[in-house]
Amino acid sequence: MAAGFFAVFDDIAALLDDAAMMSKVAAKKTAGVLGDDLAVGAEKASGFAASRELPVLWAITKGSLRNKMIILPIAFVLSAFTPWAIVPILMLGGLYLAFEGAEKIYEYLVPHAEDVEESYDYSEEEILLLEKEKVKSAILTDFILSIEIVIIALGSVAEKSLPIQIIVVSFVAFLATVGVYGFVAMLVRMDDVGFKFIEIAKGKENLLKKVGEVLVVALPKVIKVLTVVGTLAMLLVAGGIYVHHLETLHHALAFMPSLLAEVLVGFVVGSVVLGVEKSVVALKNMFRK
Repeated sequence: MAAGFFAVFDDIAALLDDAAMMSKVAAKKTAGVLGDDLAVGAEKASGFAASRELPVLWAITKGSLRNKMIILPIAFVLSAFTPWAIVPILMLGGLYLAFEGAEKIYEYLVPHAEDVEESYDYSEEEILLLEKEKVKSAILTDFILSIEIVIIALGSVAEKSLPIQIIVVSFVAFLATVGVYGFVAMLVRMDDVGFKFIEIAKGKENLLKKVGEVLVVALPKVIKVLTVVGTLAMLLVAGGIYVHHLETLHHALAFMPSLLAEVLVGFVVGSVVLGVEKSVVALKNMFRK
């Protein structure tokens, strides 16, 4: 009886040891997408009032966790019974990411009428409504990136037993949420830390004050950089999905550096989707008149 009891513990220890080793492998393979997820997450979480930054981030984080809870069991079922469905699902997600990236570029090059008009003072209710819409957009984007992370992690342990797959992929998925949004939370509060350092310095020209001033001045620039990086990341991830899973496209662009090829494909796909969306909206407006 005792021998059997300890044998079970040995099996559990071996399972956890194997899972820990494979988690490292899966984390390395998903590192690139996690970097993109961080850039996109920071871009999506910026632009809110200072008092609303952490509540908004918490709302996005909860949404990200819900995404993982939805995606993980579906991914395990698909992997076990219909693995052929995974790539088409990824490509559909790639359409959305490409569209988001292309739309960002379009809005930068062709600003909306309301962007060039005089500033408008929004009411508190309107601000909360805009905030809610941005949070929904961030959670939807996170959903697509989460699918990519889960599929890559799952692919790294495809030959392992189901318990190992569940442990490893779940660990990587939830690590992505905690790591990405934890870092973003620290980033958006960088200026508050800077102001605190300046306050502690009490007007003295010392290292603490200089560091505080650098943090305060750097935050807007970092956010701008991350906005650009986040847009490129969406195009990169979307393009990567098509380049990696369409052999003809992969061979056709083999002469180009892989990053450039993926961004280019993402931009082209996104531009096509954006053009379709603009055409549909124009047709709807035409028929309404």
